[in-house]
Amino acid sequence: MHDSELLADEFEEHRGRLRAVAYRMLGSLSEAEDAVQETWLKLGRTDVDGIKNLGGWLTTVTGRVCLDMLRSRAARREDPLEPSGTFVPDPVVSPLDRIDPEQEVLLADSVGLALLVVLETLEPAERLAFVLHDMFAVPFDDIAPVVGRNAAATRQLASRARRRVKGAAAPEPERNVVRQREVLGAFLAASRAGDFEALLAVLDPDVVLRADAGALVGGVTVSKLVRGAEAVAGQALTFRRFEASSRLVQVNGEAGVVAIVDGRPQSVMGVTVADGRIVAMYILADPERLARLDLAGEKPGE
Repeated sequence: MHDSELLADEFEEHRGRLRAVAYRMLGSLSEAEDAVQETWLKLGRTDVDGIKNLGGWLTTVTGRVCLDMLRSRAARREDPLEPSGTFVPDPVVSPLDRIDPEQEVLLADSVGLALLVVLETLEPAERLAFVLHDMFAVPFDDIAPVVGRNAAATRQLASRARRRVKGAAAPEPERNVVRQREVLGAFLAASRAGDFEALLAVLDPDVVLRADAGALVGGVTVSKLVRGAEAVAGQALTFRRFEASSRLVQVNGEAGVVAIVDGRPQSVMGVTVADGRIVAMYILADPERLARLDLAGEKPGE
């Protein structure tokens, strides 16, 4: 086999891990793929004979690519009309009965939407230090050159990020998927019936709803951040129009629902359940981002 083919095979062995790194860094599946592809291109321009640990080299290069992408993204987000706190990362959607092997790698360590939302609040360098060290065990000595600091300062970046993540932690989420589905099913049934009291019973008093609809439409945005059971229950009554076209799925390994109207996905909703109630809801309704997700198999009624 030619050297280039051997290198390509080695790269493919690491692709799953690199996608996982990039997804945690960017919260975007399409951007994660772009970052991995850029890493492949950089590998092709590098003298591989000088690389002692290919896996480690690829991981740190992917981190560097993602860091540049995050900084570029931050520079573009200057629109004061953009609602704060409504960003919902790209969800990884799978059928209730299985998660394919590639998704298992992508979602290892229970990377739910709640964690990705918190990671979005970190500074790019903090996010890189936390993701590479705490999630992928990359030594600080290897991360330091990427962020342009020494190992001690890089350790501090990760420490600050760790405190932010722990400080934003919700109550311990329900891990039993069957129980998650029961709670979500009760929420959908109450919504369908327009039963306000039943909705309150299944929502945590401090529940937070994030609805990310993307760009402004006609000068008005439908993205929203809603806090509190009564406020969220009032919004939930509007979900009834999607009931006939929705189906339960797994969203980042937790219970969720996809709504499809006229063959097109309208929204993906993931929920976090704790102590028998919904403590957080994440709705992605951005048409452009939904179109890029792999939802071809999620048809209502299947």
